[in-house]
Amino acid sequence: MSKIGRRPIQLGDVKVDVKGSQVHYKGRLNSGVYELPDELVLVVDGNAVKLEPAQKKQSRDFNRIWGLHRALLANAITGAHEGFTKDIVITGLGYKAALAGSKVTFTLGYSHKIDFALPKGVTMEVDKTGQRLQLKSFDKQMLGQVCSHIKSLRKTEPYKGTGIKLSTDVVLRKAGKTKS
Repeated sequence: MSKIGRRPIQLGDVKVDVKGSQVHYKGRLNSGVYELPDELVLVVDGNAVKLEPAQKKQSRDFNRIWGLHRALLANAITGAHEGFTKDIVITGLGYKAALAGSKVTFTLGYSHKIDFALPKGVTMEVDKTGQRLQLKSFDKQMLGQVCSHIKSLRKTEPYKGTGIKLSTDVVLRKAGKTKS
């Protein structure tokens, strides 16, 4: 049984204010409101907050709700304080990305270039070769969605390894033709 919900959430420089079931947070990168379910209560303890059950007797699925909301609230607070980053690597001869404002133009070996508009709240840095991208955001879910969409523009192929992947992804390479 997971005990994620019991762990405290470190605040850092984030200011937290509890008003009923709403948690108002404000950090240097973002501010917002997180709505807690009726089964949970937020307790502020110094420079950390902790989610605790509102009642002594819980339902059977209570631990799942507890862990889920603890993780979502921790991601919101971490995003408001530090933010999240993901690195993308483009591999292939002539494959590259060019950034102009909030629009990215990908050259990925197709007969045309692909324009991609970054959503509000996501920023990107491209190195001088155009093959290493670093995406930053305060919203972990939106950052993962944008990275997933960029990866889908040219999936990494298993023979040469060309395409788009996260820096943490592992590509299982297949053996090519052999002489017999």
